[in-house]
This record gives sequence, C-alpha cells and structure tokens, in this order.
Amino acid sequence: MDYKKMIEMAIRARDNAYAPYSHFKVGACIATSDGKLYTGCNIECATFSPTNCAERTALFKAVSEGERDFSGIAVVGATEGERLELCSPCGVCRQMLSEFVDVHSFRVIMASSVDEYEVKTLEELLPYTFGRKDIMRE
Repeated sequence: MDYKKMIEMAIRARDNAYAPYSHFKVGACIATSDGKLYTGCNIECATFSPTNCAERTALFKAVSEGERDFSGIAVVGATEGERLELCSPCGVCRQMLSEFVDVHSFRVIMASSVDEYEVKTLEELLPYTFGRKDIMRE
C-alpha cells in the first residue's frame, strides 16, 4: 500500500465533505487488496442519525462496486479551517470495517499530513469485534 498516495486522496476527498453542523470535515481512502482505491467524505444530516462517516462512504462505494477484499484505509480530519489532526474511525465505522476485513492485518492510517501519520491494525482499534462468528452457528 502506498500510504502517502492514500493520504493525499483522503485529503482531496475531505474537500467534498458536507459538514454544516459539526464543521468537522473528514476524508477517507480505502484500498482493496488488489490496489484499487475508493474515497469518501462525511455527509451530515440535520437529524444526525442518518449522517454517514467518510470511512463508511468509501467502504460502501467500494462494496457497491463489488469489492470485498480490503487491505487498509487512510483517514484525515479537522474542524473546517483548522490544521489536520490525527483522526481515527468512530466505533460504528470500526465495526462496519470489521465486517469486511481481516482485523489482524487491515491497516488504519491516521494522518495529519502526508508525512505525519500513525498506522494501527483494526484489531488494535477494535480489540473485541462482534461479527459473523457471534451470530452464525456453523
């Protein structure tokens, strides 16, 4: 995975964020295992509940195109007009990502710039996932 390219794409995706309420704009770029990249931004709604995070937007775009195998995601965010800060996926996004990835190897790249970032596995951010194994009896 090209972390810097993913971060650059996440930064560009952030420009499309619709955040009139929180003013906290987030961009994300998810990578498939075969190297395809999909971007997303957060999209708010006045009733908040239907608001969609950048990470899920990118994931949903990729899944809607038939992708099911992912290797990592880059996430950037900050209040509008402020410098980017390290921004991690929310709990809902972590859980949604865990539905489609190997939590042991999937990389979450949290960046404040192309040169300043931290990389964690999804397992480090969500150590006790709830998933298919918990609801399906095979």
